[in-house]
Amino acid sequence: MAAHLKKRVYEEFSKVSQQQQQVSLEEVPAKKLRLTKPSKSAALHIDLCKATSPTDALQYLLHFAWKPVETESVEGVVRILLEHYYKESDNSVRLKIASLLGLLLKSQGFAPVCVVDDAINTLNNEKSHQVLAQLLDTLLIIGTQLPDKIAIIQRLIDVACKHLSSTYFRVRNKCLQLLGCLGTVDKPLSKETDAGPGAQTSHVRDVQSVISDYFQDQDPRVRTAAFKAMTIYNQACKLLSDDYEQVRSAAVQMVWIRLVDDSFGKICHMVCDGSWVVRVQAAKLLGSMHQVSPHFLEQTLDKKLMSDLRRKRTAHERAKELYASGEFSSGRRWADDAPKEKVDTSGVNLIDSGACGAFVHGLEDEMYEVRIAAVEALCSLAQPSPSFAEKCLDFLVDMFNDEIEEVQLQSIHVLRQILTHITLREDQLDTVLAVLEDSSRDIREALHELLCYTNVSTKECIQLALVELLKNLTKYPTDRNSVWKCLKFLGARHPTLVLPIVPELLSTHPYFDTPEPDMDDPAYIAVLVLVFNAAKSCPTMPALFSDHTFRHYAYLRDSLSHLVPHLRVPGRKQTASSGLEASGVGSSSLESAQNFLQDSLIRVSALQNLETPGAQDLLEFTIRDLQRLGELQTELAGSADFCATYLHCQLLLTKALQEKIWTMAVPLCLKQNAKVSTAARQILDETYKLEFLYSGLETQQIAAIHNVRLQAKALQLILTARSKRGVDCVLGVCEKFLQDVESFQRHFMTELPHFQDSFVEKLLELMPRLTACKPLDLVKILQTTLRQSKFIHLKLPEQIHRASATIIEPTGESDNPLRFTSGLVVALDIDATLEHVQDPQTTVKVQVLYPDGQSHIIHPKPGDFRTPGPGRVRLITQVYLSHSAWTEACQIEVRLLLAYSSSSSKPSASKPAWNESMDGLATSESCIEGTIHLSKPVKVFIMPKPARR
Repeated sequence: MAAHLKKRVYEEFSKVSQQQQQVSLEEVPAKKLRLTKPSKSAALHIDLCKATSPTDALQYLLHFAWKPVETESVEGVVRILLEHYYKESDNSVRLKIASLLGLLLKSQGFAPVCVVDDAINTLNNEKSHQVLAQLLDTLLIIGTQLPDKIAIIQRLIDVACKHLSSTYFRVRNKCLQLLGCLGTVDKPLSKETDAGPGAQTSHVRDVQSVISDYFQDQDPRVRTAAFKAMTIYNQACKLLSDDYEQVRSAAVQMVWIRLVDDSFGKICHMVCDGSWVVRVQAAKLLGSMHQVSPHFLEQTLDKKLMSDLRRKRTAHERAKELYASGEFSSGRRWADDAPKEKVDTSGVNLIDSGACGAFVHGLEDEMYEVRIAAVEALCSLAQPSPSFAEKCLDFLVDMFNDEIEEVQLQSIHVLRQILTHITLREDQLDTVLAVLEDSSRDIREALHELLCYTNVSTKECIQLALVELLKNLTKYPTDRNSVWKCLKFLGARHPTLVLPIVPELLSTHPYFDTPEPDMDDPAYIAVLVLVFNAAKSCPTMPALFSDHTFRHYAYLRDSLSHLVPHLRVPGRKQTASSGLEASGVGSSSLESAQNFLQDSLIRVSALQNLETPGAQDLLEFTIRDLQRLGELQTELAGSADFCATYLHCQLLLTKALQEKIWTMAVPLCLKQNAKVSTAARQILDETYKLEFLYSGLETQQIAAIHNVRLQAKALQLILTARSKRGVDCVLGVCEKFLQDVESFQRHFMTELPHFQDSFVEKLLELMPRLTACKPLDLVKILQTTLRQSKFIHLKLPEQIHRASATIIEPTGESDNPLRFTSGLVVALDIDATLEHVQDPQTTVKVQVLYPDGQSHIIHPKPGDFRTPGPGRVRLITQVYLSHSAWTEACQIEVRLLLAYSSSSSKPSASKPAWNESMDGLATSESCIEGTIHLSKPVKVFIMPKPARR
């Protein structure tokens, strides 16, 4: 009986304990997803309190400078910095705190009114001159941020006047800078705040008189600062002869601002200054003075000998005079070349004395930096003035023979920009073509680019250019593509001059058959490129072609379509593609192609829901049409490809949301799950291409791309939640997704009115609910929102360019492998042309893919990139290959990649103001998020041989 009772009690106890456990499990709150922002000021305070030495404090401050600070946290951080500033005794730490204060006060959206008193009070007891100068710089930032606060501006001016008597030059510099930026001419200073070198406070003075006292300061750096703070023209002219180059440089800058005609002569005189820095600046500023009359401009190219404002006779003129008189100089007369006439110096025009030969002196300067500046100034002044451009031609052509390659290149680039006003004579063309003998590849290719824009006057000039280009092709076979392109434009620009020499160029005869030239000869191809491009604008020219010329045209039209245009050949059938080109979709009808592009986008914009019957078919047809349009119309290739890729992302997203995976259990649809996951990954890749492969995009287009990217990430998040068990594995993904939504709102706030009923707008409306709900509830909301979102239509900007690259060398046509010993390296020359690539020196990489799956990414040096023309970059570099021994030769793949970082493309993603002090540091490779294929792969045979023992 006792045993039975004990058993009953144990069972009841077990039931009660189980019920308690169930109740306790039910009472356990579910994990909720919340985004919290840690306090920046509290973290900084803790770090600075932990510092045991000034070195530690500096390390904490430097580390803090890299962290972003939100606008609402700026005031708290400033208060913490000020608190530690008063406690700190080390000058270097206080200097860094003062620097951070100035950077923080630049934060967008922050008004520094609340910290004005504290900032001014920091100067009262400061003994360090360097810290004092930095604090004055902070006050200048406050003043520029609060231009409408008259009382605060007056207080800051009073502080500046008070410290003008400092013995440290940098403090005086900052005070003068503050007075120049914040002071006004019409408002006098109060007597008690007036300070100057003589400390005269008995009368009221204005800001200009205070600053002008420091024009004669003993320190040239203070004189420079005083001059930059003042805008008095007469004082500027006097300081052009100062004995310190920095003062003269500032004076040149100030004179440029005032009285163009008068200042032009004075700046021309500074081209002969003793300091090459001043000469460079003077030459550059001359190029920006477009209001000067043509008469004065022409005098800058007239080199006359002057002596005390009186013209000297040249040695040639003296010899001519003696020869005419019948006697010769005995050499015994002293100063027989001295100027005889007396000239009133007050009556001499400044332009006559200063401008004469200014550019001649600049082009013949001993410093190549001055010569480059003079060349660029000539270009700037010649572009709006055809007559001056004509007179500059001989001087610029002479610079082709400069001993410095950089000067030669700049001269060629400059001449290309002004050639629209000029037609070259035969003797001038002969001088230009002589540069083709140069051993520098960059020089030769720049000259090829120049000849593309050259106008010549006679058929003899065309023959001369062709002969010299063919010599160049024979001597430097690697210039083949550049020479062909040059002849393409030369023929297209001069069809009437090419027509009379066609029989001679093609070696045809009216009665006899001539032998058929070899189509493998690059020189013959060069001649055909010239003739065919001329024939495009000359319909009578094909009648001079022989039968084999037509066959060669058909071959080159297929193999070198970018060099050979479409021609209407008599008696020949038109292909489908050529018919399209000739009928209006080709290059002759850009306007109709633009209308077709706009009509296609309007047709798609009528679709409200892509799940309606027929909507996806219309989308697929539109994508196909846009891709074809990009192939036929090169001017619209970027816009057409961009629209086609964007619509393809929408199509992939719509198809992914219609899969059976959303109505079936996960184990029953593994195949569909993998298909949707692949589609989400493809959409993400396409959005990165849209953002970084195309240039010319506006903020609205970038925001639309980010909206599609958020949809793809939401799709990935839903798939992750369906395929993985447990809440913990989804928490991190949910938090990262919500951070991306907040980032979109922060960067594209102004574009939100264009996104009505879009996915991102619905998310922002639900944001308070999303941050507080469970992860699985978040997934359900995302799935519903994806299906209910509206399709966002594109509004195209004026011009979109697609970044592209073409590898010229290696060609991938050789069957002879590169042989090298295993373990050692072999150099592979890479020659590629880049089109419309932004910042290629940091974004373009070379990828080498080996047969065993190994992949190497090489970063070209900045010096490997050249700029032969606008929008074009040439990459000439070497890639070093190495591998273990192989039994037979195999192919490697070489291609160019475009590295990207999503943070670098956002409109407000520039480096924060508090981080400006770190601008000099190089960008780490960890900032690169991914790469995009920029060129087609080229296959190269290599053969690593085993090492001999």
